[in-house]
Amino acid sequence: MNNDPSHKKFKKWLDILQQESWQLELIISGFAIYGLFLIVDPIRIEVIETQINQNEYAEVFWKSMYISWFILATNLLAHVVLRGLWIGAIGLRYVSGDIDYDALNYAPKFRKRLERRVGSFDNYVAKLEKYCSVIFAITFLLVFYILGIAIVLFLINMLGGWMEDTNFGDSKGWVGIPIMVFLLIGSLLTFIDFITQGWLKKRRWIARIYYPFYWVFKFLTLSFLYRPMVYNFLDTRFGKRISWIIVPLYIGIAILTGVRFSTSNYIDSNLNSSEKIADTNTYEEYLTEPTDYIKLASIPSKVISDNYLPLFIVYGSTVEDDVFYFNEKLKPDEDKRGLYSPFSSGTVGWKKKNELLEEYIATLEDMYRLKIDSTTHASNFVLTRNVRDQKGYETVLDLQELSRGKHLVEVSRKDQYRDSVYYRTIIKIPFWYYPQ
Repeated sequence: MNNDPSHKKFKKWLDILQQESWQLELIISGFAIYGLFLIVDPIRIEVIETQINQNEYAEVFWKSMYISWFILATNLLAHVVLRGLWIGAIGLRYVSGDIDYDALNYAPKFRKRLERRVGSFDNYVAKLEKYCSVIFAITFLLVFYILGIAIVLFLINMLGGWMEDTNFGDSKGWVGIPIMVFLLIGSLLTFIDFITQGWLKKRRWIARIYYPFYWVFKFLTLSFLYRPMVYNFLDTRFGKRISWIIVPLYIGIAILTGVRFSTSNYIDSNLNSSEKIADTNTYEEYLTEPTDYIKLASIPSKVISDNYLPLFIVYGSTVEDDVFYFNEKLKPDEDKRGLYSPFSSGTVGWKKKNELLEEYIATLEDMYRLKIDSTTHASNFVLTRNVRDQKGYETVLDLQELSRGKHLVEVSRKDQYRDSVYYRTIIKIPFWYYPQ
């Protein structure tokens, strides 16, 4: 076969594929839907893990994967339903042909309206075919859009992390600030051009300004891979109409998926743990699902029968900033939090690092205040990970002198505001102590 687009045989081959493409669409949709429902839980777990670990770079990636999953699942399910309706309509056409308005014998008012609005049955089949083909094509276009947005956000976050605490006069500032300004302006212009369906390309003087941004962002957003589909989609009235409604449509679907049913004005699943509320995310015995994680701190169970209480506290990204505030000796010359290379190595020797680690833990112990009811307990932290691989620190509180019944463990952390130091309550966890 001749692959020259201008050759007659090639055009004839494309016409044949165009007519038979519905079979490929259904096969791809079926396999894709099956695969999508297999990977949704792993994607959700990764999203939660990146949020817990406060890894903003991985969070951008996995959230874009989850949004892409939502778009693919929604569109492909709609495509399969409409294709099924289309196949049914073709089968019905074989049996009964076109709509016979004479046989229906409706009143003239209804007949005129139906003939005008419904028309022939072939027209209905053609509309279904058009919608099915457009939905299938636009599905993968939207996924590429999300991927492009994710790439730009990743670059902005990475550049922002690299430039953190950088002044304009520094070498980083001279390089990073112009790039950041270019990315932000380019993102805004690209978004405006997208939602206005190419308005910036239509105005001659604006097009000259926009062109350098357009040229760079076609690589950043990978649009050079799918631009012919976009322009072919937008050169028809039907394509433009679909483009205008697609974003509000997905916003509406997202709002509908967030609708919940409540049976109480006071009791719901979002209540935080306190002396009156037992949040299941604070008890390790309730970590039964892969998506269950500890929010702030945890104890093994609601009912404690041993004379000791293990307490795990989740590490947060702001904790180390407070450590540096209360112990400036621990603040490194170069903060290495964020992205790093596996080939990079620290400049601090192992002996010195162990000494600093001991002081780091001692500073943590001084920052935290642990209480059961009104009795303060020593921290004695060890750095560890819990059963969900969350970073944090653990200690064991003595319950030997505790009376039977309900008690409250309270975790507070030293904080500072305008040179004043105070203890801020992190969490309160109720439990019942009934020793055997």
